Amino acid sequence: MRVQEEQKNNRTIPSIAGRMGRRLMKQKESTIFLALLGIVILVSIIAPNFLTTRNAFSVSRQISFYAIVACGVLFVILTAGIDLSVGSVVGLTGVTSGFAMAHGVHPLLAVGVGLGTGLLCGLISGALIAYLKVTPFIITLGMLSVARGAVWVITEGWPITEIPQSFLVVGRSQIFGIALPVVVLLFIAVIDFIILKYTTFGRRIYAIGGNEEAAVLSGINVARVKLGAYLFSGFHAAIVGVLLVARFSSAQSAAGEGWELDAIAAAVIGGASLAGGSGSILGVLIGASIMGVIRNGLVLMRVSVYWQTLVIGAIIILAAVIDRERDK
Repeated sequence: MRVQEEQKNNRTIPSIAGRMGRRLMKQKESTIFLALLGIVILVSIIAPNFLTTRNAFSVSRQISFYAIVACGVLFVILTAGIDLSVGSVVGLTGVTSGFAMAHGVHPLLAVGVGLGTGLLCGLISGALIAYLKVTPFIITLGMLSVARGAVWVITEGWPITEIPQSFLVVGRSQIFGIALPVVVLLFIAVIDFIILKYTTFGRRIYAIGGNEEAAVLSGINVARVKLGAYLFSGFHAAIVGVLLVARFSSAQSAAGEGWELDAIAAAVIGGASLAGGSGSILGVLIGASIMGVIRNGLVLMRVSVYWQTLVIGAIIILAAVIDRERDK
């Protein structure tokens, strides 16, 4: 009897493992993760110094900035919207917090100013889109110009360097050998995952992106949820803007330029559908990692910056094509 039970268990364990493996491979994120592993292996072969501890620390920190912005953009994309202003909001929030510090405001209050600026940008865009029903592309494109213009007006093109030393320590901080921005990303990713997966607000975001008319008929306040999504996007961009001030020991007027494209591409590469209703935080993290690894690999290979721009642009086009084919 014992022998028969052992044989049964021996057959059961591999079958369970096999079913779990097949179920895992059916997940969209599994395929994307395999693609990331393939890219990492390829880059490490071409550029052996890619896998050094120093480079891994640097690239993970850089990825964390893009990934935080992309996590915020995901909330908007899930509602079938778009936010082209996040790059400029990153720059504006960094400048407003840096400007406040330079004029004697306590760093904690200055951080609040920066975060409030990001929320204000999200509030304006979200209100116009949700309640006046203006096309998200037009509104966020306008906010992109408004926020970037405000940066130039405040700084006149010069960086703000009078940042208190007590705040600059944040840019060099590590927790268990991990750069602080990476820790912040992991914390935000967990919170965002819980919100989208287990809260009513998260379920309503998916419902609106899946079928807005059905969401209205089911009693969901679509305008309020959309407004919340753009507030999330602006808040995530603001977090990065503040972190960049500590990272570069100044508020740079050019900070965040073009980041909106990388953030959207990271979300789409990670499985988010531009048609709304599909996407995950895990996918965004993988997509941002793919973008970061490719960008870092091109630098290590000493590829011209012009070619780097071309390659990243091609990746964005490819992501759009993949998204289109995925919807079919």
